[in-house]
Amino acid sequence: MTFNLTYKPFGARAILVEWPSKIDELILKDIIRFKSTIQENNIKSIVELKSAYNSLLIIYDTVCRNFENEVNLLKTIYNSHSLQYDSLSTLWKIPVCYDVDFGIDLEAMSVEKKLSKDEIVKRHSEAIYTVYFIGFLPGFLYLGGLDETLHVPRKSTPRLKIEKGAVAIGGNQTGVYPIESPGGWNIIGNTPVSFFNPKNNPPCFANAGDRISFIPISMKSYNDIKILVEAGVYQVESEVFHG
Repeated sequence: MTFNLTYKPFGARAILVEWPSKIDELILKDIIRFKSTIQENNIKSIVELKSAYNSLLIIYDTVCRNFENEVNLLKTIYNSHSLQYDSLSTLWKIPVCYDVDFGIDLEAMSVEKKLSKDEIVKRHSEAIYTVYFIGFLPGFLYLGGLDETLHVPRKSTPRLKIEKGAVAIGGNQTGVYPIESPGGWNIIGNTPVSFFNPKNNPPCFANAGDRISFIPISMKSYNDIKILVEAGVYQVESEVFHG
């Protein structure tokens, strides 16, 4: 299916393309299709493409002097892309230790949700999450698919320091802090996996449209995997599927 898109100038060198304002997998797939088709057309003046939940930012190498012409070209490209487009995506299996030493907000969530900590872990780890885009921090994955019973508001006062690898819930989303940073999400565990390494190409292993599965592990397994990660020899388990 195709959507009624809007095209807006975004500064002097970019155009913002917007889809309906909601989190939806059909919109995500359409954004990925459009982005891929633009890349296949190899337009030399386009230097970067950045996607979000319902938008695609197209950045040019120089000032867009004829906005209407650029938009008409983009519309032609959008209308030409195949509705049967099929892409290969990856399911990444991320080990997570939900031990209370890491899950510092599990107790409070348990009380608020009237669910045992084990039940929270079970519901969080049973879901398959969709990567919508990467942002906020390098390697921070915005994931859709969190069980509605686990939705919990962000903290009114963010913490000044969240550990790297913290697995957290904020509103209707879950995610992993790729580096140490301030944050207001509710921390329920930690993964030893590194989500961002500037020495790697690409620096983040996941892409928009990929899937994430969280695999509960013990503290011992966490420490064992962490040693392998720090040695640079750990490979995240994954499988490829048609998205």
